[in-house]
Amino acid sequence: MPDPNLSRPVRQSVPLAGAPVIRRGCQWWLVTSAGPVLATDPAITSELDRFATALAAADHEVARLRALRNGEA
Repeated sequence: MPDPNLSRPVRQSVPLAGAPVIRRGCQWWLVTSAGPVLATDPAITSELDRFATALAAADHEVARLRALRNGEA
């Protein structure tokens, strides 16, 4: 039976830092050649959450530093 979460229109997801995972809503999906698989292991999903938060903070800081360098801040 198809997963109802996959049939709903969702914003295009981008793999996390090139990793074969995407986040749709509050769920992480592992992307495989056979199709997406819902990640349900709390240890894995909490680590993905932590990594995504750290990556977003790093992206924000890089943007801030670029703005400072360009005299935009």
